[in-house]
Amino acid sequence: MFVSSETLRDGFLEHLRHVRRASPHTVHAYAEDLRQFCAWLEERELSDLTILTPTEVRRYIASLTTERNLAKTTVARKAASLRAFFRYLQRQAAVAHSPAQELQTPKRPRPLPKALAEEMVATLLAFPDPARPDGIRDRAILETLYATGLRASEVVALDTTDLALDASGEGEIRVRHGKGGKERLALLGKPAVTALELYLGTARPALLQGKPTAALFLNRFGDRLSDRAVRRLFDRACSSVSVAHKITPHTLRHSFATHLLDHGADLRVVQELLGHADLSTTQIYTHVSGTRLKEVYDRAHPLAQKQQD
Repeated sequence: MFVSSETLRDGFLEHLRHVRRASPHTVHAYAEDLRQFCAWLEERELSDLTILTPTEVRRYIASLTTERNLAKTTVARKAASLRAFFRYLQRQAAVAHSPAQELQTPKRPRPLPKALAEEMVATLLAFPDPARPDGIRDRAILETLYATGLRASEVVALDTTDLALDASGEGEIRVRHGKGGKERLALLGKPAVTALELYLGTARPALLQGKPTAALFLNRFGDRLSDRAVRRLFDRACSSVSVAHKITPHTLRHSFATHLLDHGADLRVVQELLGHADLSTTQIYTHVSGTRLKEVYDRAHPLAQKQQD
């Protein structure tokens, strides 16, 4: 029985949303990749996805480079989307074999994450205006991001009930909306707790405007802050603190992990705090930390200094 490509795509996207718990951004990326693939097939009157051959899939991937001149990273991502889609169809018995299973694409270069120097982090944290409610909020957001290594999407999804602030000046956050729908525990140091207590005691009530919401971080209308608003905060900070490269919320996440390793943290502890499912994802930070250690060694060790002289 013929099943339309649209029906098969919709089923896969629902699977991503409700079973894989993929983020809206990920679902949108898959949807766009599959839309483009199906449009290419329709131009060639190949409307039945269930009888495609590996040759046809390879031709599509090749066209992304030869006809559209897309970057290797983009081609690799679109190929990954097709592999995931046809694996789903195979599990659903919609196809006997995946035509994308043996698809070969150029390996994507994996750039090392950029971490800020600790002095620059301190400058960034001091950027918000403490005389304004939104400045107090922004300082609490920055402190939370650096203290926990959370993603921007995870921070804006926090509710007040997810916080546990200790009288000793330390605290915890229950991250209920992590990547893949996984929960984990994040830890807060004294600077972050201080910033959050000030926000909860002064700025949040001012922003709340009497609205009944559990959201921790609010915009000026009393609604939950969006991750786009957090990114705009970083754009404003970049223009004010004069940094050499663009800073994003993920830059603070990279800085969090790198600084922990620089100060002797165990790799598996960092993996747990970041919420990485695979240790190999966390291991990229060991390369960054190793580079920094070598720089410190070259500057500080007397023999290394003599060799440079």
